[in-house]
Amino acid sequence: MSGTLFIVSTPIGNLADISERGRQVLEEVDLVAAEDTRHTGRMLDRLGIHQSLVSFHDHNEPARSSELVDRMLKGDQVALVCDAGTPLISDPGFRLVRLCHDRGVPVVPVPGASALLAALVVAGLPTDRFVFEGFVPAKGAAREQALERIAAGPATTVVYESPRRISSLLQALARLAGSEREAVLCRELTKKFETVLRGSLGELRRRLEDEPEQLRGEMVLVLAGAPQAEQGDEELLALAGLLRRELSSSRAARVLAAWSGRPRRELYEMLEGMGEE
Repeated sequence: MSGTLFIVSTPIGNLADISERGRQVLEEVDLVAAEDTRHTGRMLDRLGIHQSLVSFHDHNEPARSSELVDRMLKGDQVALVCDAGTPLISDPGFRLVRLCHDRGVPVVPVPGASALLAALVVAGLPTDRFVFEGFVPAKGAAREQALERIAAGPATTVVYESPRRISSLLQALARLAGSEREAVLCRELTKKFETVLRGSLGELRRRLEDEPEQLRGEMVLVLAGAPQAEQGDEELLALAGLLRRELSSSRAARVLAAWSGRPRRELYEMLEGMGEE
């Protein structure tokens, strides 16, 4: 029988966030594939786990994936971890998972910490729909296109950024989305100096200028979705009336939500209030 690939989430700062199951898997597998073996080795030492490690990163992922799958086909159990949080979220790994599926090797998630979800749930912005953009390209046309897409998106957007580029990111988004767009900047989540800064894009940028000590550590920016005023209420109501005559409120709400970007529950309640014509 083949081995198994375990996708193991590790703490993003607070070591106590390791799950009991995650600890057990890391202790029992034959090999841990790690983005940075030195970093993961230190984490495992602190957990009292002594394990064989092999590097697995962007530069060696294609070749290493084949090696790991060959080992698992011979019966080895392998855990994949990243430097912090959940593997594959802005980290390498999807090629390995895809190859496992192609060659019949079971893949098992071991859920846990994620900077993406940690930031999203403390931001106080809508979570019924959200977009994860990872790290925005550093420069050029690709960066401008990504920023334009983020600024225009109707859903809450989550972005990772480095401390040295966060001010320029806030400035660029304020230019495209307006300085009053609501945003939340999460820094050093789960760590000793964790901060969650809420305000407009303009306010956040000014706060970083006034408090340079905030320009340190891991950053996650959560941006409110763009107002959908261009699809005005009159147009929305006209379409809602047409759909209400042909579909149930539930199905009509799904269509309107996809078209307008508004929350489905809000649209459902509006349709129910319209009644039958």
